[in-house]
Amino acid sequence: MTKNPLIEQRLWQVTDAPFNPGKLHHLETIYTIGNGYIGVRGTFEEGYPGELVSTLVHGLFDHAADELVPELVVLPNPLSLTISVDGEPFQMSKGKVHGYRQTLDLHTATLTRGVIWENSAGVIVQMTFERFASLEHDHLLCQRISVQALNRDCQIALRASIDGNTDNIGVRHWATLVTVPLDTAGSTSLPNSIALHGVMGQSQYQAVVASSFVPPTGSQVSADSSDPIRPAQTFTVALKKGEKTTLTRYTAIHTSRDTGDLLDNVRTTLTTAQMLGYEALHDTHKVEWAKYWHDSDVLIDGDEVAQRALRFTTYHVLIAAPRHDEHVSIGAKTLSGPGYKGHVFWDTELFIVPLLTLTQPRLARNLLMYRYYNLQGARNKAKEGGYEGAMFPWESTDTGEETTPRWTNPLPDGSRIRIWTGDSEQHISSDITYAILQYWHWTDDTEFFVHYGAEIVLDTAVFWGSRVEYNAALGRYELSQQIGPDEYHENINNSVFTNSMVRWHLRQALDVLDWLNAHYPQQATALTDKLHLNAERLSKWQDVIARMFIPRDEARGILEQFEGFFKLEPLDLAPWQPRVTNMDAILGHEPTQHVAVIKQADVVMLTALLPDAVGDDDAKRRNWAVYSKVVDHGSSLSPAMHAWVAARLGLADEAYDLFIHAATIDLEDNKGNVRDGIHGAAAGGLWQAAVFGFAGLETEGTSEKLTLTPHLPEGWRSMQFRVYWHGVQRTVRLTAEED
Repeated sequence: MTKNPLIEQRLWQVTDAPFNPGKLHHLETIYTIGNGYIGVRGTFEEGYPGELVSTLVHGLFDHAADELVPELVVLPNPLSLTISVDGEPFQMSKGKVHGYRQTLDLHTATLTRGVIWENSAGVIVQMTFERFASLEHDHLLCQRISVQALNRDCQIALRASIDGNTDNIGVRHWATLVTVPLDTAGSTSLPNSIALHGVMGQSQYQAVVASSFVPPTGSQVSADSSDPIRPAQTFTVALKKGEKTTLTRYTAIHTSRDTGDLLDNVRTTLTTAQMLGYEALHDTHKVEWAKYWHDSDVLIDGDEVAQRALRFTTYHVLIAAPRHDEHVSIGAKTLSGPGYKGHVFWDTELFIVPLLTLTQPRLARNLLMYRYYNLQGARNKAKEGGYEGAMFPWESTDTGEETTPRWTNPLPDGSRIRIWTGDSEQHISSDITYAILQYWHWTDDTEFFVHYGAEIVLDTAVFWGSRVEYNAALGRYELSQQIGPDEYHENINNSVFTNSMVRWHLRQALDVLDWLNAHYPQQATALTDKLHLNAERLSKWQDVIARMFIPRDEARGILEQFEGFFKLEPLDLAPWQPRVTNMDAILGHEPTQHVAVIKQADVVMLTALLPDAVGDDDAKRRNWAVYSKVVDHGSSLSPAMHAWVAARLGLADEAYDLFIHAATIDLEDNKGNVRDGIHGAAAGGLWQAAVFGFAGLETEGTSEKLTLTPHLPEGWRSMQFRVYWHGVQRTVRLTAEED
């Protein structure tokens, strides 16, 4: 059957029309563009009241005075532009908007906005704004702005600036910020250019944001340096009725985390852009994105909603994944907003890395190397807690040290809430090990594993060996003061998820050491000496594996999420609909601790990651029947994991409903907080729900055989995707059975 090209195009586009100012922050987030180095929110060039302007670059953290923790710093706005029609500045909030459409083309990672606007004197113009963050040239942003006079002659002035008046929602991180010249004696000629150089206060990171322009034909050009932190160029042109004028802008962003001289770097980037030109840059950008999509796209025939949503979430993972830097990782809100201050959580390893491991393994390796380079921070955290080995922080930044605050900011009544995750949510060390072993299993990247991954697996095992507690009276090992994935219940004892992951982790560590001794004895000896893996330590690991306590309700044949969970006060969630607010916010932080309502997938998460730890299919269904009914889905991480497990259990309707829930978290803002940034874990989790859940993809033991147990949703005529297995790309195509 011939495909309709208009439908195919629509499946790659996210569009809004007409303009809805009530959705301003939501749209700013979902229209973020990026290339793995830069993330730029979809704010308007001309600005809008209450906007949340944000340009972020991986790794640029700073800890401002009087702030609880460091945060990823918002750079000067590189897109700022004012268009005046006969002296009247264009604003979406003023004049008359006769037409508006904004479109993010996911296939080419290009954001376009078209507006028909009438000023107070009745002059009507059509304006088109286009931008992309080059995938070929990481440090380059490209813009093209066109204005056409529709009903009469007019004078157009385009004032393009770099706006240094940006901050992190009221927090200023720049110790110095000054205009610097680019067109100096002995340098490459960049006559129509502006640049800002800044130095951060605490971290002392430096950044230069610089733009060069291709002026409209026949325009008059003037520079404006009256504001030292808002340099500008103005281009004035007279248009006859029907005529169009176009301004092209190239922006380079370089920081002190890059090698080389900052000003030389931006000059080189801008000179290259000027030489190649907008069309050629856009063409190579699209070629690079075609390669991304060839490897990472999932084709769904029969469901436009699911198809577009899955492409949207995959796009946001890809634009956030660092391509050429092993020392940075993806924060929980990617590079799309202020949420969680850019900090890195377990979200990356368990929700985002798997998509990349199977479709973009080079990018997955970069993210795992971030953990290797920050091992010292994990060792420092373990030592601070009185333990051995490496205990990864719950939240981390550029240093690898724990950055979770211990208390919230003051509430309206002046009180604060103790934040326990940095102290007690320790399963992250095993989550990272899980991602490393999954990466090695799928890629067979032995060089990475022998020199980097194995050390993480083993040193985090050393931590667990020192962290577990032996209960002599009951002859078992336990873990007290824990927080599992369900963060509604803090400092509980014997989390099923954590205890099971620890038991699995130690078993894997022993296997890794045996494998190293057999295949890389020199590296095995080096790690044995470095990490003190003596016979006594290894014997204890064996003992912990054999006697780790896993809470269980034997009568019902189900796991108990943690000791005492089934003694909590039951609460029927059914009447609490429709609801966007999380139950802990409704009930209160302390009362929620005593109610049998969970934040997110916990035992269900364990079912996805370690299905054998839960039991056979009947045991999985028994556990599902209990825990799927008490989950609040208070975290965006939860619906996709539930969809994955429901699909594996053959619960088709439930799986699809949960899949769509996960798919629309950002697109439809169904949690009401997308203004803070994209839910990166939900984005990565949706791909896993599709590939591991609906397609049922897995591997058979250590063989090179991929297996499929498909459970396609009703209406999906086919599903196709590609994955890499030991360096060879495989194409998987599933078709629905015909009645």
